[in-house]
Amino acid sequence: MGKPDLAATSLRAQHRSEALASRLPPLLVAAERVASTVAQGVHGRRRVGTGETFWQYRRYEVGDSALMIDWRQSGKSQPVFVRENEWEAAQSVWLWTDASSSMDYRSSPGLPTKKERAELLLLALAVLLVRGGERVALLGSGVPPSGNKVTLNRLAMTLVEGQLPRDGLPAVPLLPRHAQAVLIGDLLSPLEEIQRTVAAFSGRGVHGHLVQVLDPAEETLPFAGRIEFEGLEGEEELLIPRVEAVRQTYLERLEAHRDGLAALARAAGWSFATHRTDRPPQTALLALHGAIAQAPKS
Repeated sequence: MGKPDLAATSLRAQHRSEALASRLPPLLVAAERVASTVAQGVHGRRRVGTGETFWQYRRYEVGDSALMIDWRQSGKSQPVFVRENEWEAAQSVWLWTDASSSMDYRSSPGLPTKKERAELLLLALAVLLVRGGERVALLGSGVPPSGNKVTLNRLAMTLVEGQLPRDGLPAVPLLPRHAQAVLIGDLLSPLEEIQRTVAAFSGRGVHGHLVQVLDPAEETLPFAGRIEFEGLEGEEELLIPRVEAVRQTYLERLEAHRDGLAALARAAGWSFATHRTDRPPQTALLALHGAIAQAPKS
């Protein structure tokens, strides 16, 4: 077996790095721009943490430090209470965006793909959270949460390189108490699958947020006449002689699916929002950040 051509390998690696670097700045710059326009509408929030301002008492839970126990308060009754101060230390927010092939769709060259818009929302949200002192991480990346400029660069690079799993909904890892999860995608998987994922997060004490990103054509089915639809994930082609004849049924099924998403999110205490790729990302970002700010503290 011949020796590897180290020079050629190094050159390929250099070209790959240059190609990635040329793609990274626009994504991160766009996210910073979107985040900056939203930042003025973002206000501070009171969260549990290691500050000095007292906030509330709560019952002791497994994993709490003994230093948090308020013995005077606990001595008044049977339960043991811990003293929580107003939030000053970072919380962790775990982000996920659908990397499956269905997200590569766009109905017009002038629109971003669903994947591009979802990644922009995710990265802009990360920018806002890091600016606010939060720690963020990508679900499925294997990288622990942190909160600095390096984190944002690493996160953006992971998205650009396409390193996230492309097999649908995320795996549910063991996350710390008070963590939040943000799942962004077209959310067109069967409701039963999405419900199982949400329930798995909720069962581990994680509060979360669902954001459905769709192309405008997926919401309106504006096509007419004889159309052949091609699946992006290996589905068989579907020929419809008259799209007009099935439009109403399609819209009703989409509405039912969306109602189902809202219902399962509501049952778990999660938030649910929708976004179309032909609309400004700032509105969706502001609403999402607000939902994170208003999430339950435990």
